Amino acid sequence: MPSRTSSWFSSPAEAVTRMGDVGYLADDSTALTTYLAGALEKPVLVEGPAGVGKTELAKAITRATGAELVRLQCYEGLDEARALYEWNYKKQLLRIQAANDGQAWEETHDDIFSEEFLLTRPLLTAIRRSEPTVLLIDEVDKTDVEVEGLLLEVLSDFQVTIPELGTMTSTRRPLVVLTSNATRELSEALKRRCLYLHLDYPDADREREIVLSQVPGLDDKVARQLVSVVGRLRELELKKSPSIAESVDWARTLIALEITDLSDKAVADTLGVVLKHSSDVDRAVRELRLKR
Repeated sequence: MPSRTSSWFSSPAEAVTRMGDVGYLADDSTALTTYLAGALEKPVLVEGPAGVGKTELAKAITRATGAELVRLQCYEGLDEARALYEWNYKKQLLRIQAANDGQAWEETHDDIFSEEFLLTRPLLTAIRRSEPTVLLIDEVDKTDVEVEGLLLEVLSDFQVTIPELGTMTSTRRPLVVLTSNATRELSEALKRRCLYLHLDYPDADREREIVLSQVPGLDDKVARQLVSVVGRLRELELKKSPSIAESVDWARTLIALEITDLSDKAVADTLGVVLKHSSDVDRAVRELRLKR
């Protein structure tokens, strides 16, 4: 098997095995796309509703390969300075003030625009690393269109030009995972540069398998009951449907409370673990006809 420090995955089957070893149960489509992302050195865009394991996929790849995770959390108003790099202006000002009166401005300028004063942000950090790196660009749909233009430039050539320092080119391309909750349509240009993977909530059998793998002390009967209730909750018109992580949290809660049968009262008493809005709790109690 290839060294984990020098490669990603040798096949989709190996991706399933190695990610399974670190607690991530990948289906065939996820394993194939993950393998191709490494083999073809192409970014992968993972799209789907919140809470289906998109971010966790990047973390699982990191754990399975022994790589370093570099994360760019996207948000409205994110700009180049926060995504790529900026200069340490305070330190530059102190250097200017400390400069000798007789020092030429050109010499001072070259000094303050050097590596010592450069603050690297996630994109540049990932490009400059020579070790195996997973670059997670999380919730890219929350950024402005201008940031997509920056991503297009970086993800096309994996190089960045800093006017004062020149062009910095990646010596070892990171494996890039972009996630999106599909709150807005991403540009076709960005999509063309990526492999595409859609993740949705798993079916009942697979979610039960995930829950049992994460909470090994859970009784299988209770796991089936839990997954059934979670599935019914996701069918309701809620502000926020339960995520897979919240299903796991619920299972751990049941063990902590020593609940061995998920009765209507047990469900009602513990709904706050999986539903985070009072209106959602009220709707669930009403629609599922639970007794408090």
